[in-house]
Amino acid sequence: MLTFAVTLIRHGETQYNKDKLLQGQGIDTPLSEVGLQQAQEAGQYLRELRFHKAFSSNLQRAQQTAKAILSNNIHSSGIELVSDALLRERGFGIAEGRPKDALKNMANAAGMACRDFTPPGGETLDQVRTRFRKFLAGLFQGMVTEYGYPEPSAPVEASAATAGHDGPPLSLPDDGLAGVPLHVLVVSHGAYIRAAVRHLVEELESALPLGLKASHVFSACPNTGMCRFVVSLLRSETGPALAGIRCIFINRKDHLRASKDSGE
Repeated sequence: MLTFAVTLIRHGETQYNKDKLLQGQGIDTPLSEVGLQQAQEAGQYLRELRFHKAFSSNLQRAQQTAKAILSNNIHSSGIELVSDALLRERGFGIAEGRPKDALKNMANAAGMACRDFTPPGGETLDQVRTRFRKFLAGLFQGMVTEYGYPEPSAPVEASAATAGHDGPPLSLPDDGLAGVPLHVLVVSHGAYIRAAVRHLVEELESALPLGLKASHVFSACPNTGMCRFVVSLLRSETGPALAGIRCIFINRKDHLRASKDSGE
């Protein structure tokens, strides 16, 4: 059985975030000064953790964030950052570059909730989840190709990685990593991460920490907000099979002390 952790992080603030404008895929803006500081703070928070793989959306706001995290890390200086278009933000079509309120108005006019509405030329939520499924399939196969299925190991539900989740909430950079031999960094975008979390929780049936409310699980991830999941894979005739998955935390922002978080 192969067990590893995935820490999923949203990019830092951009000027478009601050101005509440939609970026999507077509508008590739850099981090703002606040965003650069947030990325540094995220890197400092995670500096003592070891990453074995690192992936980022190929949009520059995510790339800048991932590079800042890795440059601050004391163990991962030689790791390759893999740029992957599957991790790009949800495409918002004609709404890109416009205020978020414009998207809400389009959704209202169509009689739909904003979250479920797809503007002309944009991606549906199903299309975003399909991209995430493809990324996960590639990640799973890549991990077992490189690391195999070491023995002995324990299922996620019984492993040291998830011990203590029946008690008070933890808030340390290495939460959930005890006994987990491998760690993957993934840097992406707000709408994409929300869709990814829904897939992990609703479709892959990830276990959640006790007391974590659904309103928090499916809330918007703040700039440089962090989510962590621990995954176990089994060998099967058709390739890696999911043996168990557990959420350690969702949308954590404890590292944002000096900078002002932009929320959405």
